Amino acid sequence: MVLAPAALVAFALVAAPAAFTGGGTRRWGRGRAEESRARAQQAKDAAATAFYELDTAHRDLRITLETVSAAEETPESRRANAGFATLGEQVDQVSHDYITTLDAHDLDAEELEAGAANRAQRELARVTDALVRLKGDLERFEQSLTPLVARAQEQLAQVAPAVERAKAALLAATEALDGARRSGLGADELAARLAGLGPELRALNEGAGRHGVRPTIQRAERVRRQAEAIAAEAARLPERAAEIDRRLTSSRTRAEAISNRADSVGPVLSELRRRFMANCWQDLQRVPEQAEEAVREAGEALAAARGERRAQRFEAATVQLARAHELLGGADEAVSAAGDRLRRLNEIAGDPSGEIERTRFALRDAQRLAMRGRTVPDPRHAGPLDAAVTRLERAVTELEGGGRNPDYWRFLTELEGVRETAGAVVDAIRAGR
Repeated sequence: MVLAPAALVAFALVAAPAAFTGGGTRRWGRGRAEESRARAQQAKDAAATAFYELDTAHRDLRITLETVSAAEETPESRRANAGFATLGEQVDQVSHDYITTLDAHDLDAEELEAGAANRAQRELARVTDALVRLKGDLERFEQSLTPLVARAQEQLAQVAPAVERAKAALLAATEALDGARRSGLGADELAARLAGLGPELRALNEGAGRHGVRPTIQRAERVRRQAEAIAAEAARLPERAAEIDRRLTSSRTRAEAISNRADSVGPVLSELRRRFMANCWQDLQRVPEQAEEAVREAGEALAAARGERRAQRFEAATVQLARAHELLGGADEAVSAAGDRLRRLNEIAGDPSGEIERTRFALRDAQRLAMRGRTVPDPRHAGPLDAAVTRLERAVTELEGGGRNPDYWRFLTELEGVRETAGAVVDAIRAGR
């Protein structure tokens, strides 16, 4: 009985080292701290992974929004950017929490206690959950942008072909200008227009990322159209030069012919004065002077056109040719008017019946049309026609009572007025139907 306590003490002394070292030198408290440190380290690694994935998702979403914004500026894209800004603030906050948590716990410290490691594990787990949740929000937000992204990508796909078409058109314009110069034409105006497209080409080279998708496509189409127009004009330069040369020659010939014909106006006027009353020729008195002045001004315009042609300013040459053409046309009409007046007066003086019958036919035709399908004519049509009949009969009476030298020109103009009235009534009836 006395030996029992001593045996227990001896056993305890022998067993104690094993209990404190865990089968060697290990202590139980230290083992728990290492296990906590390991779990905390795993939590730290998980948080780092979640942080990296969130940062990647955020950067990818920013690129997506930049694509959408570059492609179009719409209420939808503005709302998307506003939503991204809100999510960005949340990303900044949770990233700050993550970094703060990392800084608060030194998991590599030699004397890290189990309690501190456990606290680090819990806080890192909380941050990891927040990072993962926010990454899910970013992914769902990106999915909501699918229609916008699809539309943006469709527009982006148009950029490269549009820019290439513009550059191809610029190259074609340059080659066309070179061809025109080889044929001896300066094409300075076209070269200046082509050089003016230089800033536009630089903007195209800077890309849609800087200037926007839609503006870039529009700029490319504008450059293409202008370059194609320059190329087409350059290709036509030799033909335009030849056409201007032909017009110069023909206009000079026409001016000479009109000048020669103007010499015959004097004898025509003399015969009109001798045979007919003054009202028949007074308005033609200045025809010779007017024709001479018009031919002189046309000659000046043709000289200016030749100068512009030599300087290869084809637009200016064309303007001068058009002015000369207008002047010669007026002179030609004035010279012809004298001869036509004499011819018509001779015809009426010889036999006015043909002119009278032609006018009566026009009136009868208008009256038949006014009565078609009606028992009583429309006053809007009957009134002018009745007045025209009265006007015709009065003109015939005045002609017959005019003695030896009636006013044939008044008679002609009156009958022309009657026919014009009949024609206006016919047009009104047909328009109404």
